Amino acid sequence: MRTKISLLRSLHLLVWFWFVPWGILQAGEWPRELKAFRGTTPVIDGALAHGEWDDAQTLGGVADWTPQFTPTTDPADLSLKGWVKYDDERLYFAFDVTDDVLYGIDTGRWLPEKNPKAHELTPEGWPWFGDEMEILINASHHWTGDENARGDGQSWQMVCNLTKSRRGGVGVGGLLEGEPRSRPEAWQTYQDWIATGAMTAAAQPKPSGKGYVIEWSIAFCPCLEVAPGRFFRPGNQEVIMGLNLAIGDLDEPAKGTGNFGNFHHEDWFAGEKNKRTNLRQWGQLRLMPVGR
Repeated sequence: MRTKISLLRSLHLLVWFWFVPWGILQAGEWPRELKAFRGTTPVIDGALAHGEWDDAQTLGGVADWTPQFTPTTDPADLSLKGWVKYDDERLYFAFDVTDDVLYGIDTGRWLPEKNPKAHELTPEGWPWFGDEMEILINASHHWTGDENARGDGQSWQMVCNLTKSRRGGVGVGGLLEGEPRSRPEAWQTYQDWIATGAMTAAAQPKPSGKGYVIEWSIAFCPCLEVAPGRFFRPGNQEVIMGLNLAIGDLDEPAKGTGNFGNFHHEDWFAGEKNKRTNLRQWGQLRLMPVGR
């Protein structure tokens, strides 16, 4: 009798699981997660001060990330250590990237054949052309199919490039508008976030010359909209959002022969090749209600 009841309960749960939309069940289908805990407020200057990120959760990459182009096999070629935490107002990330060749610093600022306007700070430019990191967050933890980010507080994709930025122009690292940059509303939202400081980032080459540091700050309001008109606030319960991260590595053109734009590497925290920007392909960011 107990076996029969157990089987009926299992069947009931299976039917419920099957018919409840995946977007409601979890923030992303990819089996990867990152926890964020409450911590102290860092200074966003592209320098990792002693003890500044000791209370943050760490992550590593990129050997087990998804390669979009040439797979990364040597950590001296490309690898990273990252941190994430939040305070009462903002979410913070930091990345210490090892990279043996820095585009635009160790190389000239060569342009891809596919887009001679890649460095223009317009919707025609490619913000991710160069050595860069991208953060993608689905704060609403919802999707309906294979769509990408909306370009608003509910889901977005932003870029921090080592050698160009909206605030500093070409030659100065920092934030740039991400995707969907072809959507005017998204382009304007991203510009507003950068102009008002709702989102800030600093990128600096490391003194060794073999890599760079990025620090990134994201205001809960207006950048983490968990439901229309409602933004994340720390509380006594865990909150789950969709998350993806990307790192782009541009060296000499020959190293990217055969790859789109002659990119050497582009590695993703979650998702399949060619599908990694779909909301359902992302992993999870778990905002924990306590300090680490």
